[in-house]
Amino acid sequence: MSVVVIGLNHRTAPLDILERMIVNDATLPKALHELCGREHLSESVLLSTCNRTEVYAVAEKFHGGYHDIRSFLSELAFLAPEDFSDHLYVHYDEAAVAHLFSVAAGLDSAVLGESEILGQVGTAWADARREGAAGASLNLVFRHALEVGKRVRTDTGIGRGVASISQAAVAMAAERLGDLAGRRVLVLGAGDMADGMTAALARGGVADVAVANRTRSSAAALAARVGGRAVSLSELPEHLVDVDLLLTSTGATSVMVGHSDLALALERRAGRPLLIVDIAVPRDVDPSAGDLPGVTLLDMDDLRAYVEVGVGARRRESARAQRILDEELDRFRTLATAREVAPLVAVLRERAEVVRRGEINRHARAIEGLDERQRDALEAVTRGVVAKLLHQPTVRLKDAAGTSRGDRLAEALRDLFDL
Repeated sequence: MSVVVIGLNHRTAPLDILERMIVNDATLPKALHELCGREHLSESVLLSTCNRTEVYAVAEKFHGGYHDIRSFLSELAFLAPEDFSDHLYVHYDEAAVAHLFSVAAGLDSAVLGESEILGQVGTAWADARREGAAGASLNLVFRHALEVGKRVRTDTGIGRGVASISQAAVAMAAERLGDLAGRRVLVLGAGDMADGMTAALARGGVADVAVANRTRSSAAALAARVGGRAVSLSELPEHLVDVDLLLTSTGATSVMVGHSDLALALERRAGRPLLIVDIAVPRDVDPSAGDLPGVTLLDMDDLRAYVEVGVGARRRESARAQRILDEELDRFRTLATAREVAPLVAVLRERAEVVRRGEINRHARAIEGLDERQRDALEAVTRGVVAKLLHQPTVRLKDAAGTSRGDRLAEALRDLFDL
């Protein structure tokens, strides 16, 4: 069995493919059950964010597991495998664990050191446990990954400054506008990303924040936290006439703001420009709206380009973070080795003890004349012989645990000793 991760992210796939791979909250349970129902997969965790969709799984056979996951992604995106296979990355066993540690630490994010991804990793794992998709192997990996992510943020300065996508979106908007002070802003969405953006807006001194969301109560709760106001989605065209900035980040699977919506709003704006920052994946705003005169439309591709500027300090911290990841990978290897080998070693020693005791009992008449001291010596000698015989096989098994050689040795022990 192998732990594998197969996925695509902001570095390997264009936005139009990445947004077709997104799995939202409503479809996640079905997706997890579909993965675990595949022939070669026994456990799975699905991590789907605006920057990545990754399947972590325990595969009975690596190549079979790869084809199972690729088929799942093909069905998810309604794309033929050849249309996206070149964008996939594949890691297995220790490399898969190292990749997850890097993701949880924020080293693989569009915004280096971002804080949001750690919570998203934790949520993905919790969802998989709730659906019965994550078992002992993935639980061990994800529990350790969360520890790694927390340690990196505690022991390094990688999270200082702009360290989240939502913060970066507001910072990019502020740079484009010159200043946020006195600006009127409309936020579309009320999830974690929208929460982060509104908090950043409040610190920027904007004049007015309106929040629109499908669920009015969620919009009202978010707006109240930053002294803003909630508006209904039906009022969206009206508010587009007045605002300077539109920030969007919903979980919608279709366009929320169309080309015609913006065209109508522009007719009433008297030539005032409108900046839109759409960090939703899939996108909330029709990409063609960026061609309208007076509209500047920025999306995740623009955000990734923006955060590449001025990350020198965090890149220096990433070297310290990588050293922590290397240490934690060694620690994980030790823990995993003990976990994999301990049950088999215990059964082997138990079987040997049964044989030893059986032989002593079989010769009970021959040794019934021994005194207590002699009996103790017999016990010590026979226990010592068993321990010495099992010592080298046990050491070799522990050293090879987690590798294909270790799997062969373990299988040989089971066959030879009928364990």
